Amino acid sequence: MTRSERLAALRGKIEDAENIVIFTGAGVSTESGIPDFRSPGTGLWTKIKPTDFNDFVSSAEIRKKSWERKFDGDDKMANATPNRGHRAIAHLMDLGKASVVVTQNVDNLHQVSGIRDEKVLELHGNAKFAKCLTCDERYELDDLENQYRADGEVQPCAICGGIIKTATISFGQALPQDVLMYAVYASEHCDLFLVVGSSLQVYPAASLPELAKRSGAQLVILNRDPTPLDVIADLVVNDEIGPTLGEVVGVN
Repeated sequence: MTRSERLAALRGKIEDAENIVIFTGAGVSTESGIPDFRSPGTGLWTKIKPTDFNDFVSSAEIRKKSWERKFDGDDKMANATPNRGHRAIAHLMDLGKASVVVTQNVDNLHQVSGIRDEKVLELHGNAKFAKCLTCDERYELDDLENQYRADGEVQPCAICGGIIKTATISFGQALPQDVLMYAVYASEHCDLFLVVGSSLQVYPAASLPELAKRSGAQLVILNRDPTPLDVIADLVVNDEIGPTLGEVVGVN
């Protein structure tokens, strides 16, 4: 199938659908300069060992190192802006073609692109703010950084004395069950499940396209590289995310 044929097929699937669930992974944000996790040599996890949740909770030293990495490291998310892929997804939401975006990303770029918070289901949390692990009080990172610069550490929660952590889901930490259940419901009731930029290797998130397919939806995968679920997809497009999706939906 030529590129023009792939684009025509993708356009046709989107035009025929009435209720799309868009599922995004790190590949949609790499064009904004945010590295993915698994690419050999460039993936984030090939350079930095991720912090386990239980280690973060149990060790003040590990918490201190984690905040040091956050505030003194090379944080490519800090100044990232939405790319053509994000804008194309936001356009599909504006048109009413898509009901929700289910994302594995923590960079907040879907919201920055104009999608309302309640329409973005963040399976792995959000790196743009922090929360107390005990009382769920929200803390802004700028305030925590000022505290870190002054004290050399992030102090416990001012409300309850609990541990403060970025609002991302770490290894060993449970996914937010309300978000997961909403994502499950949306997957069961869509007529097109569109995967954009995910390697589909992380579960339970990667079970959602399987669930949608079993529930009768068309499954389309747009990703630069092959995925384990290509064999059950109705259409697979291995191409760059932004240029492909932007051309299909008519967004620059």
